[in-house]
Amino acid sequence: MSSRLASPYKGVFFDLDGTLADTAPDLVAAANQLLIARNLTPKQYEVLRPCASAGARGLIGGAFGIDPDHPDFIPLRDEFFANYEKALLVNSVLFEGINHLLDQLDSANLPWGIVTNKSERFTHPLTELMGLRQRAVSTISGDTTLHSKPHPEPILHAARVANIDPKHAIYVGDDIRDIVAGKAAGMKTIAAAYGYCGCEEPPEAWGADYLVRHPRELLEIIFPQ
Repeated sequence: MSSRLASPYKGVFFDLDGTLADTAPDLVAAANQLLIARNLTPKQYEVLRPCASAGARGLIGGAFGIDPDHPDFIPLRDEFFANYEKALLVNSVLFEGINHLLDQLDSANLPWGIVTNKSERFTHPLTELMGLRQRAVSTISGDTTLHSKPHPEPILHAARVANIDPKHAIYVGDDIRDIVAGKAAGMKTIAAAYGYCGCEEPPEAWGADYLVRHPRELLEIIFPQ
């Protein structure tokens, strides 16, 4: 076995959308269906892609310019969920380099898990279809615990399920909430600048321990020479 597979960490945890998987094509399509159903012009993919890290809130906000306090938000959200549930895995794929990274983690017997704000209604079928849930030591959704990120509890719960001390683990995410949650959980953090990265401050300003612009760079951090 290559010395490259020696890691200072006991476990690695990932956000899902925008970090492990490029799910924006199907999320944006579900949002644009809302516009099409109302005889409105669909938004360009590049406009809505950054909003995918904030889920329904971000995508509906990007499509309609409203926030969750707007009276139309809840019915739009429910319709968005119905659209997305029917087409979870049409154009979504793992980011380039992620499958190789996961193979390396598995080869090194280094446990890895998923912590997402996506609800279990979508996380479980999507991760099973993508072959992730069967391999992950823990898969925690936004409604698995009483809290969602940026609260640290979902990440702490994932570590408990995996029987890994958070101080010896690392968390990877493409949203500032991921970094806030990971740091609060006591983990080292990696900002995935190749992901969606929200609509606010750039990844360089999140305070992560590391920043990567391609998944291949994760190997260099997790398995330092």
